[in-house]
Amino acid sequence: MKIRHILLTIFISIAASLGTLWVYSRYVSQLPGPFQNGSQNLPINYVRLASNITDAHASSAPTDFEQAASIVIPTAVHIKTTIPPKEVTGPGDIFDPFNFFGGGQRYYIPGQMASGSGVIISDNGYIVTCNHVIAGASKIVVTLFNGKSYQAKVVGHDPNTDLAVLKIDARNLPYLVYGNSDNVKVGQWVLAAGYPLDLETTVTAGIVSATSREIDVNHQGSYPVDAYIQTDAAVNPGNSGGPLVNTDGQLIGILAAIASPTGSYAGYAYAIPVNIVKKVVNDILTYGTVQRAFLGVQLYRNDVSFTQASLSNRNPYGKGVVIAGVDPDGGAAAAGIKAGDVITAINGEPVNSESELIEKIAGFRPGDKINVSFIRDGKERNVVVTLRNREGGTGLVRNSALDKLGAEFITLSKNQANQLGISGGVMVGNIGEGLIKAQTNMREGFVITRINGYPVKSVNDLEKLVQNGGHHIQVEGIYPGVDGIFYYDIEDEE
Repeated sequence: MKIRHILLTIFISIAASLGTLWVYSRYVSQLPGPFQNGSQNLPINYVRLASNITDAHASSAPTDFEQAASIVIPTAVHIKTTIPPKEVTGPGDIFDPFNFFGGGQRYYIPGQMASGSGVIISDNGYIVTCNHVIAGASKIVVTLFNGKSYQAKVVGHDPNTDLAVLKIDARNLPYLVYGNSDNVKVGQWVLAAGYPLDLETTVTAGIVSATSREIDVNHQGSYPVDAYIQTDAAVNPGNSGGPLVNTDGQLIGILAAIASPTGSYAGYAYAIPVNIVKKVVNDILTYGTVQRAFLGVQLYRNDVSFTQASLSNRNPYGKGVVIAGVDPDGGAAAAGIKAGDVITAINGEPVNSESELIEKIAGFRPGDKINVSFIRDGKERNVVVTLRNREGGTGLVRNSALDKLGAEFITLSKNQANQLGISGGVMVGNIGEGLIKAQTNMREGFVITRINGYPVKSVNDLEKLVQNGGHHIQVEGIYPGVDGIFYYDIEDEE
């Protein structure tokens, strides 16, 4: 009897198991797949199994970022600055008769303390950061990962790319190796490092979500380079100037901005591509100033009268950048490029946006020859263009007394001067960060006719007079269409 009971129990168990398997195979196979709507209702064990499904063609992410983090953390530095109080001129209104001489109301801005980040790029103490991190600072203190602090000096800076090079008196420092931002691809993993919100060294991870992104955030220089690497790695105030690295721990960008309605992290951060960083640093260390090259073309990017639809009508080719106009004295005009041409590549590398074109040109120096591919009347063409400097030549540019003023200056043609009823002058273009913005209410379009009482008829005249003016200059000029003469006093505190 005992044997019969045992056999019966085994038989029932087998039958029950077979029945369970039959029911499972009949009904579970009809459930929706793991990537369809409704899959969230699957049994927990089924969802776990589905999560193990892999695609042989999908690339896997790195298992961790320990190696890259261990490389970047010792090289990121904390930068603290002291900004002294200063006297400035209020904005005023040039059409206000009580503000006729451009005086405006003068007031004081109290001293400030600020902080940001930077990255060591050599073992003997050279550091890269953002220009806006150290702008206006009278004292800069750099603190390393090991807690040691040093007073830093500014070796050089470039408002157009928002970069600055600092130097501290230290040796045998860990430093980052340059990567190649031309090889950065959308979707690759990156790490951001720095000192956000005055915290200690912080590393965050994300992916590259765009390259050559134009965000119109840099208004410091006269010819800003607006082409950034976009990432979703978390970046907050204080990260500016810090490194963005790839998973090999190579520097691929300098963090410069965030996209945020609140001022804190809200999804996207932007870094200056390292190839631009390399160029700017090398220029500053070799020549003392950035050797900016110009193609000599105008783009539609700043012309609000042209919508995307109208630009598409002007460019039916689905690629490239439409040229709005050319500088008659520029390299592009000399090579035969005309308004309406569509530039498609620089040295064989495709360009499909204005920011991409500007980014590529920013990597060259005056006198460099580049191959430009473009379309005209449906036909592909190629020309060699010799890039020129801001003065229209191909020689190296030296430091100018006008750099401190922080504006673009354009010599009036004889025809323009005659129309204004003057013998000559220099028009003020884009006003970036500098003495003009900091100390006056000067507006773009102002025409400088005299400096300290001496006539100004060209940019060269302006430069010489500013250079010889010492610590104080009085700028005299007119606004086209506005009666009267306006005066601005500028003090060079240095």
